[in-house]
Amino acid sequence: MGKRELGVDKRLNAIPSKQALASVGQTHLMNLYYRIFQRYNLVIGQVLLSGLDLSHRSSYLNARNTLLTLLKLKIIPIVNENDTVAVEEIKFGDNDTLSSLVAGLVDADLLIIFSDIKGLYTADPKKDAGAKLIKEVRCITKEIEKAAQETLAEGRVGGMRTKVKAAKIATRFGIPVIIGGESQDFLEDIFSGKEVGTLFLPQENRLISRKRWIAYGHLLEGKIVVDEGAKKALIEKGKSLLPAGIVKIKGKFEAGDSVSLLDRDGKEFARGIVHYSSKELERIKGIKSSLIEEILGYKYSDEVIHRDNLVIL
Repeated sequence: MGKRELGVDKRLNAIPSKQALASVGQTHLMNLYYRIFQRYNLVIGQVLLSGLDLSHRSSYLNARNTLLTLLKLKIIPIVNENDTVAVEEIKFGDNDTLSSLVAGLVDADLLIIFSDIKGLYTADPKKDAGAKLIKEVRCITKEIEKAAQETLAEGRVGGMRTKVKAAKIATRFGIPVIIGGESQDFLEDIFSGKEVGTLFLPQENRLISRKRWIAYGHLLEGKIVVDEGAKKALIEKGKSLLPAGIVKIKGKFEAGDSVSLLDRDGKEFARGIVHYSSKELERIKGIKSSLIEEILGYKYSDEVIHRDNLVIL
Protein backbone atom coordinates (compact mmCIF):
# COMPACT_ATOMS: atom_id res chain seq x y z
CA MET A 1 0.00 0.00 0.00
CA GLY A 2 2.98 2.26 0.65
CA LYS A 3 4.34 1.53 -2.83
CA ARG A 4 1.00 2.37 -4.38
CA GLU A 5 0.66 5.65 -2.47
CA LEU A 6 4.19 6.81 -3.38
CA GLY A 7 4.07 5.50 -6.94
CA VAL A 8 6.99 3.10 -6.45
CA ASP A 9 7.07 0.41 -9.15
CA LYS A 10 10.35 -1.39 -8.56
CA ARG A 11 10.99 -3.95 -5.81
CA LEU A 12 13.02 -2.47 -2.95
CA ASN A 13 15.31 -4.76 -0.97
CA ALA A 14 16.95 -2.27 1.41
CA ILE A 15 15.49 -2.49 4.93
CA PRO A 16 15.21 1.32 5.50
CA SER A 17 13.30 1.69 2.22
CA LYS A 18 10.90 -1.10 3.17
CA GLN A 19 10.39 0.48 6.59
CA ALA A 20 9.64 3.89 5.05
CA LEU A 21 7.08 2.30 2.70
CA ALA A 22 5.55 0.37 5.63
CA SER A 23 5.20 3.61 7.60
CA VAL A 24 3.17 5.20 4.79
CA GLY A 25 1.25 2.02 3.98
CA GLN A 26 0.24 1.37 7.59
CA THR A 27 -1.88 4.53 7.79
CA HIS A 28 -3.72 3.64 4.56
CA LEU A 29 -4.23 0.04 5.69
CA MET A 30 -5.79 1.15 9.00
CA ASN A 31 -7.97 3.69 7.17
CA LEU A 32 -9.27 0.87 4.98
CA TYR A 33 -10.05 -1.30 8.03
CA TYR A 34 -11.71 1.67 9.74
CA ARG A 35 -14.04 2.39 6.80
CA ILE A 36 -15.05 -1.27 6.40
CA PHE A 37 -15.79 -1.86 10.10
CA GLN A 38 -17.66 1.47 10.32
CA ARG A 39 -20.31 -0.01 8.00
CA TYR A 40 -21.16 -2.44 10.81
CA ASN A 41 -20.79 0.13 13.62
CA LEU A 42 -17.76 -1.70 14.97
CA VAL A 43 -14.82 0.09 16.60
CA ILE A 44 -11.26 -1.03 15.85
CA GLY A 45 -7.95 -0.49 17.63
CA GLN A 46 -4.45 -0.74 16.18
CA VAL A 47 -1.83 -2.92 17.90
CA LEU A 48 1.68 -3.00 16.42
CA LEU A 49 3.99 -5.72 17.73
CA SER A 50 7.53 -6.92 17.08
CA GLY A 51 9.54 -9.88 18.31
CA LEU A 52 11.27 -7.56 20.77
CA ASP A 53 7.93 -6.66 22.39
CA LEU A 54 7.23 -10.32 23.11
CA SER A 55 10.78 -11.18 24.22
CA HIS A 56 10.49 -9.41 27.59
CA ARG A 57 8.09 -10.96 30.08
CA SER A 58 6.74 -7.56 31.23
CA SER A 59 5.94 -6.29 27.71
CA TYR A 60 4.59 -9.75 26.78
CA LEU A 61 2.08 -9.53 29.63
CA ASN A 62 1.35 -5.88 28.82
CA ALA A 63 0.48 -6.82 25.22
CA ARG A 64 -1.80 -9.56 26.54
CA ASN A 65 -3.57 -7.16 28.91
CA THR A 66 -4.04 -4.56 26.16
CA LEU A 67 -5.58 -7.10 23.76
CA LEU A 68 -7.88 -8.57 26.42
CA THR A 69 -9.01 -5.07 27.49
CA LEU A 70 -9.83 -4.15 23.87
CA LEU A 71 -11.88 -7.34 23.50
CA LYS A 72 -13.67 -6.70 26.82
CA LEU A 73 -14.66 -3.24 25.50
CA LYS A 74 -15.91 -4.92 22.28
CA ILE A 75 -13.18 -3.21 20.27
CA ILE A 76 -11.64 -5.33 17.51
CA PRO A 77 -7.81 -5.29 17.67
CA ILE A 78 -6.13 -5.07 14.26
CA VAL A 79 -2.70 -6.55 14.95
CA ASN A 80 0.23 -6.10 12.61
CA GLU A 81 4.00 -6.45 12.61
CA ASN A 82 5.73 -3.20 13.57
CA ASP A 83 7.69 -3.14 10.31
CA THR A 84 8.84 0.47 10.70
CA VAL A 85 11.23 -0.32 13.57
CA ALA A 86 11.73 -4.12 13.75
CA VAL A 87 14.56 -4.84 11.31
CA GLU A 88 14.69 -8.59 11.91
CA GLU A 89 10.91 -8.87 11.56
CA ILE A 90 10.66 -7.91 7.86
CA LYS A 91 11.21 -11.45 6.77
CA PHE A 92 9.58 -14.48 5.27
CA GLY A 93 6.35 -15.59 6.94
CA ASP A 94 6.44 -13.34 10.00
CA ASN A 95 2.69 -12.61 10.06
CA ASP A 96 1.81 -16.31 10.14
CA THR A 97 4.03 -16.79 13.18
CA LEU A 98 2.72 -13.56 14.72
CA SER A 99 -0.86 -14.82 14.40
CA SER A 100 -0.05 -17.95 16.42
CA LEU A 101 1.71 -15.93 19.12
CA VAL A 102 -1.22 -13.52 19.38
CA ALA A 103 -3.63 -16.48 19.58
CA GLY A 104 -1.56 -17.74 22.51
CA LEU A 105 -1.47 -14.30 24.11
CA VAL A 106 -5.26 -14.09 24.36
CA ASP A 107 -5.94 -17.83 24.88
CA ALA A 108 -7.93 -17.91 21.64
CA ASP A 109 -10.56 -20.60 21.04
CA LEU A 110 -9.57 -20.88 17.38
CA LEU A 111 -6.94 -19.55 14.96
CA ILE A 112 -7.99 -19.16 11.32
CA ILE A 113 -5.22 -18.56 8.78
CA PHE A 114 -6.33 -17.48 5.33
CA SER A 115 -4.69 -18.79 2.18
CA ASP A 116 -5.29 -18.49 -1.58
CA ILE A 117 -6.00 -22.24 -1.76
CA LYS A 118 -8.60 -24.45 0.00
CA GLY A 119 -6.17 -25.77 2.63
CA LEU A 120 -3.20 -28.09 3.02
CA TYR A 121 -2.83 -30.54 0.14
CA THR A 122 -0.77 -33.70 -0.29
CA ALA A 123 1.17 -31.72 -2.95
CA ASP A 124 1.05 -28.25 -4.53
CA PRO A 125 -2.40 -28.18 -6.25
CA LYS A 126 -1.21 -25.51 -8.67
CA LYS A 127 1.44 -27.87 -10.03
CA ASP A 128 -0.01 -31.33 -9.34
CA ALA A 129 -3.53 -32.18 -10.58
CA GLY A 130 -3.56 -35.28 -8.37
CA ALA A 131 -3.06 -33.32 -5.14
CA LYS A 132 -5.72 -34.07 -2.50
CA LEU A 133 -6.99 -31.79 0.28
CA ILE A 134 -6.04 -32.94 3.79
CA LYS A 135 -9.14 -32.26 5.89
CA GLU A 136 -7.78 -33.02 9.35
CA VAL A 137 -4.33 -33.13 10.96
CA ARG A 138 -4.00 -34.68 14.43
CA CYS A 139 -0.22 -34.29 14.66
CA ILE A 140 2.17 -32.23 12.52
CA THR A 141 4.65 -34.88 11.38
CA LYS A 142 7.59 -34.62 9.00
CA GLU A 143 5.26 -35.88 6.25
CA ILE A 144 2.83 -33.03 6.92
CA GLU A 145 5.66 -30.48 6.88
CA LYS A 146 6.89 -31.97 3.61
CA ALA A 147 3.40 -31.60 2.10
CA ALA A 148 3.43 -27.90 2.94
CA GLN A 149 5.20 -26.93 -0.28
CA GLU A 150 6.34 -23.35 -0.65
CA THR A 151 4.07 -20.98 -2.57
CA LEU A 152 4.83 -17.31 -3.10
CA ALA A 153 2.67 -14.55 -4.56
CA GLU A 154 3.92 -11.16 -5.66
CA GLY A 155 3.65 -8.47 -3.00
CA ARG A 156 3.17 -10.90 -0.09
CA VAL A 157 5.46 -12.90 2.17
CA GLY A 158 4.85 -16.45 3.30
CA GLY A 159 3.56 -19.72 1.96
CA MET A 160 1.93 -22.90 3.22
CA ARG A 161 5.13 -23.94 5.01
CA THR A 162 5.02 -20.89 7.31
CA LYS A 163 1.29 -21.42 7.90
CA VAL A 164 1.87 -25.01 9.01
CA LYS A 165 4.74 -23.79 11.23
CA ALA A 166 2.30 -21.32 12.83
CA ALA A 167 -0.23 -24.13 13.28
CA LYS A 168 2.45 -26.17 15.03
CA ILE A 169 2.97 -23.37 17.57
CA ALA A 170 -0.74 -22.67 18.15
CA THR A 171 -1.71 -26.34 18.56
CA ARG A 172 1.10 -26.66 21.13
CA PHE A 173 -0.71 -23.88 23.01
CA GLY A 174 -3.85 -26.05 22.95
CA ILE A 175 -5.52 -23.94 20.23
CA PRO A 176 -7.13 -25.57 17.15
CA VAL A 177 -6.20 -24.07 13.76
CA ILE A 178 -8.00 -23.94 10.42
CA ILE A 179 -5.99 -23.10 7.29
CA GLY A 180 -7.81 -22.43 4.03
CA GLY A 181 -9.57 -19.90 1.88
CA GLU A 182 -9.90 -19.43 -1.89
CA SER A 183 -13.68 -18.93 -1.57
CA GLN A 184 -15.10 -15.61 -0.34
CA ASP A 185 -17.55 -17.64 1.77
CA PHE A 186 -14.73 -19.39 3.69
CA LEU A 187 -15.28 -17.56 6.99
CA GLU A 188 -19.07 -17.83 6.75
CA ASP A 189 -18.76 -21.55 5.98
CA ILE A 190 -16.61 -22.11 9.10
CA PHE A 191 -19.13 -20.41 11.39
CA SER A 192 -21.98 -22.31 9.69
CA GLY A 193 -20.30 -25.51 10.82
CA LYS A 194 -19.22 -26.68 7.38
CA GLU A 195 -16.05 -28.75 7.03
CA VAL A 196 -13.85 -26.40 5.00
CA GLY A 197 -10.09 -25.97 4.93
CA THR A 198 -7.67 -28.10 6.95
CA LEU A 199 -8.34 -28.48 10.67
CA PHE A 200 -5.27 -28.91 12.91
CA LEU A 201 -6.29 -30.41 16.25
CA PRO A 202 -4.76 -29.02 19.49
CA GLN A 203 -2.08 -31.01 21.31
CA GLU A 204 -3.04 -32.58 24.63
CA ASN A 205 0.17 -31.53 26.44
CA ARG A 206 -0.50 -27.81 26.07
CA LEU A 207 2.03 -25.26 27.31
CA ILE A 208 1.12 -22.94 30.17
CA SER A 209 1.44 -19.19 29.58
CA ARG A 210 4.94 -18.75 30.99
CA LYS A 211 6.33 -21.70 29.05
CA ARG A 212 4.71 -20.36 25.87
CA TRP A 213 6.75 -17.21 26.37
CA ILE A 214 9.97 -19.17 27.01
CA ALA A 215 9.49 -21.36 23.92
CA TYR A 216 8.24 -18.86 21.36
CA GLY A 217 8.13 -15.31 22.75
CA HIS A 218 11.73 -14.99 23.87
CA LEU A 219 14.44 -13.96 21.39
CA LEU A 220 17.17 -16.62 21.37
CA GLU A 221 20.58 -15.18 22.25
CA GLY A 222 22.73 -18.31 21.85
CA LYS A 223 22.97 -22.09 21.64
CA ILE A 224 24.15 -24.85 23.96
CA VAL A 225 25.16 -28.27 22.60
CA VAL A 226 24.61 -31.14 25.05
CA ASP A 227 25.61 -34.81 25.07
CA GLU A 228 23.21 -37.73 24.59
CA GLY A 229 22.97 -38.43 28.32
CA ALA A 230 21.87 -34.88 29.09
CA LYS A 231 19.34 -34.88 26.23
CA LYS A 232 17.82 -38.13 27.50
CA ALA A 233 17.64 -36.80 31.07
CA LEU A 234 15.89 -33.63 29.89
CA ILE A 235 13.37 -35.29 27.56
CA GLU A 236 12.62 -38.61 29.29
CA LYS A 237 13.23 -37.88 32.96
CA GLY A 238 12.19 -34.22 33.19
CA LYS A 239 15.53 -33.15 34.70
CA SER A 240 17.23 -29.74 34.73
CA LEU A 241 20.32 -29.05 32.61
CA LEU A 242 23.56 -29.41 34.56
CA PRO A 243 27.01 -28.21 33.41
CA ALA A 244 28.26 -31.83 33.23
CA GLY A 245 26.11 -32.50 30.15
CA ILE A 246 27.28 -29.46 28.16
CA VAL A 247 29.61 -30.08 25.19
CA LYS A 248 29.81 -26.72 23.42
CA ILE A 249 28.67 -23.08 23.74
CA LYS A 250 27.64 -21.07 20.66
CA GLY A 251 27.15 -17.31 20.67
CA LYS A 252 27.41 -14.72 23.45
CA PHE A 253 24.70 -14.40 26.07
CA GLU A 254 24.15 -13.27 29.66
CA ALA A 255 22.46 -14.90 32.65
CA GLY A 256 18.69 -14.59 32.20
CA ASP A 257 18.85 -14.84 28.41
CA SER A 258 16.97 -17.45 26.40
CA VAL A 259 18.97 -20.08 24.50
CA SER A 260 18.41 -23.00 22.20
CA LEU A 261 19.51 -26.52 23.21
CA LEU A 262 21.00 -28.71 20.48
CA ASP A 263 22.11 -32.34 20.38
CA ARG A 264 25.48 -33.38 18.92
CA ASP A 265 23.89 -33.54 15.43
CA GLY A 266 22.91 -29.86 15.68
CA LYS A 267 19.18 -30.55 16.01
CA GLU A 268 17.28 -28.18 18.31
CA PHE A 269 15.14 -30.04 20.86
CA ALA A 270 14.56 -27.53 23.69
CA ARG A 271 14.73 -23.89 24.76
CA GLY A 272 15.33 -22.36 28.15
CA ILE A 273 16.53 -19.47 30.30
CA VAL A 274 20.10 -19.76 31.58
CA HIS A 275 21.47 -19.04 35.06
CA TYR A 276 25.00 -18.43 33.71
CA SER A 277 26.52 -16.35 30.90
CA SER A 278 28.30 -17.86 27.90
CA LYS A 279 31.66 -16.77 29.37
CA GLU A 280 30.91 -18.55 32.63
CA LEU A 281 29.66 -21.67 30.86
CA GLU A 282 32.85 -21.89 28.79
CA ARG A 283 34.68 -22.33 32.11
CA ILE A 284 32.29 -24.80 33.78
CA LYS A 285 31.00 -26.90 30.84
CA GLY A 286 31.51 -30.64 31.34
CA ILE A 287 32.19 -30.41 35.09
CA LYS A 288 30.19 -31.53 38.12
CA SER A 289 27.96 -28.93 39.81
CA SER A 290 29.91 -29.35 43.05
CA LEU A 291 32.96 -27.79 41.33
CA ILE A 292 31.23 -24.62 40.03
CA GLU A 293 32.14 -22.45 43.03
CA GLU A 294 35.72 -23.72 43.04
CA ILE A 295 36.18 -22.69 39.38
CA LEU A 296 34.17 -19.44 39.27
CA GLY A 297 34.62 -18.34 42.87
CA TYR A 298 30.83 -18.19 43.29
CA LYS A 299 27.72 -20.22 42.41
CA TYR A 300 24.28 -18.99 41.35
CA SER A 301 22.76 -22.45 41.04
CA ASP A 302 23.63 -26.13 40.55
CA GLU A 303 21.61 -26.02 37.31
CA VAL A 304 22.49 -24.17 34.12
CA ILE A 305 18.79 -24.23 33.16
CA HIS A 306 16.22 -25.19 35.79
CA ARG A 307 13.39 -27.47 34.67
CA ASP A 308 10.83 -24.72 35.39
CA ASN A 309 12.63 -22.50 32.85
CA LEU A 310 12.91 -25.21 30.18
CA VAL A 311 10.59 -26.22 27.34
CA ILE A 312 11.02 -29.40 25.29
CA LEU A 313 10.12 -28.74 21.66
